[in-house]
Amino acid sequence: MWRISTQESEPENKGYNPKHNDHTMQTLPLAKEHIPLRILLAEDNRVNQKFALLMLRKFGYQADVAINGVQVLQALHHQPYDVVLMDIEMPEMDGLTATRHICQTWSAGDRPRIIALTAYALQEDREKCLAAGMDDYVTKPICWSELIKALQKVAHIKSGGIVVV
Repeated sequence: MWRISTQESEPENKGYNPKHNDHTMQTLPLAKEHIPLRILLAEDNRVNQKFALLMLRKFGYQADVAINGVQVLQALHHQPYDVVLMDIEMPEMDGLTATRHICQTWSAGDRPRIIALTAYALQEDREKCLAAGMDDYVTKPICWSELIKALQKVAHIKSGGIVVV
């Protein structure tokens, strides 16, 4: 597990500039009362990591990074997280297998919420993710309003049911 800093550099993709192209950022209703979340991003693609971390940071969140399911499990044994943003296809251990291990190891109340982040957009893919024990599902390319809604659900659960939107 490792942390990537996005403070000094922008994404390398010259076709995307978050300062000019992300209209979602301007229209999303942000939580009135920001509840901090401990987030673990499970993503093996370095470009996707940097982009996700940059966007999370714009919404006031930080995340640790794991590059496969094995690292996710190691990270969860070292410290508690409120949410895991879980890619499905990763080396060594995929996201579905890691999710099953998490659900077998921790009770529903003690484990982090797991949000699938995947390019698989079919209904059957969503059903596989939920059947494995994931709590929510967001497709790639990431629709940031959907991800923020999913994170706000986690914050709602963490706050004991206090509405934060």
